[in-house]
Amino acid sequence: MTTSPASAGPPYLLDAALRGDPARPLITFYDDATDERTELSVTTFANWVAKTANLIRDDLGLEPGATAALDLPAHWQAAVWLQACWALGLHVVPAGSVADLTVIGYDGAAPGGNGEVVALGLGPMGLPRRDAGPPAGTTLDYDREVHGHGDRFVAARAPDPAAPALTVAGDVLAGADLVAAAHAAAPLPAGARLLVAESMASLRAVLAGLLVPLATDVTAVLCRHLDPSRLPDRARQEGLVAAVGTDTPDIPAWSVGGSR
Repeated sequence: MTTSPASAGPPYLLDAALRGDPARPLITFYDDATDERTELSVTTFANWVAKTANLIRDDLGLEPGATAALDLPAHWQAAVWLQACWALGLHVVPAGSVADLTVIGYDGAAPGGNGEVVALGLGPMGLPRRDAGPPAGTTLDYDREVHGHGDRFVAARAPDPAAPALTVAGDVLAGADLVAAAHAAAPLPAGARLLVAESMASLRAVLAGLLVPLATDVTAVLCRHLDPSRLPDRARQEGLVAAVGTDTPDIPAWSVGGSR
């Protein structure tokens, strides 16, 4: 029996996107400090989610209900980690929280405590970087471990859509709440491209950078180290229709009623 969107969590959105148009562009990523541009189709994104979920389960042994604090910039791997955590039924909590798992960049600092710490180099296509390494206190170097994991993931049991999935701005949202918010968000034209220039630390950024693109025919354009002087050309080249995290006359702001 097919689970309806109203009673399902974020894993449903990715499964539905794969059934609908797996080749469509889901995320385009820019880093204006390095001139990187990476585009991920639904299929490529799903492969990364599967590898990451397998790593979390097989290498770290985390169970549904465990907490994960993601301290990452606006980046396609931040979206991958959100979706991988939800594939396993983890509860994503704000950066800096005491958590069973903390995910940081190489330039971050591993928190104290007994939780697992995974570090990401955030280099092109997730390849291991030669110019830097994980900080002291890291449990696992993601860039050097993730590529050995399978690109298919099957949860031992389906995550409970009523269980906590995301805590943001003091609110605890279940997976079903996130799916409902994605479907209720301000509509965008089919094929639209939505710029996200802030980390996925707010519900608005999570919706714009991941869940709305999964739920609808929209592409998220994530930008790290945004150079405002490039926005007019980028808006024309990418066909950007709205933006989150930047105030520019070239692109109207996108907002979701009640999100923070």
